[in-house]
Amino acid sequence: MSMGSNPNQPFLLPGTLFAKDGDYIITTVLGSCVAVCFWDPNLRRGGMNHYKLPLWNGDGLPSPKFGNIATNKLLELMLGMRCRREAIRAKIFGGAAVIQSSSGLLNVGQRNIEAARSILAEHRIPIVAADVGGECSRKVIFNTLDGTVMVKKASPQ
Repeated sequence: MSMGSNPNQPFLLPGTLFAKDGDYIITTVLGSCVAVCFWDPNLRRGGMNHYKLPLWNGDGLPSPKFGNIATNKLLELMLGMRCRREAIRAKIFGGAAVIQSSSGLLNVGQRNIEAARSILAEHRIPIVAADVGGECSRKVIFNTLDGTVMVKKASPQ
């Protein structure tokens, strides 16, 4: 994560997440990666992750570049801000097929989307909005003050 010039506008690199008390504009850019945004409408608190691969298989360190680790860690941060699990809503973005493989078996974007859906179902966190799949990369801008997300799609190559 790099803060850029404004500490209230964190930019998420792949394998990072952000959730803190306060009002933030969190931005990231996604290709086949997926970002999960959590928002608690009661406390008006939110956070976002950005992961590259669907599931950590137990090898090496449990890094947030994996969807299950990144999403569980984001939930921990939200609960640490006194958010209630029952109140948290999710929005998911990304998972584009930006690298075409001849077999189609390597569609990591699709696997990242499926990982997000199953992890959130496991935690019983409803997905209230999604902009996933396709072939375009996306810039995602999440305002934790009001829970709104703006998505700008790149034109396909």
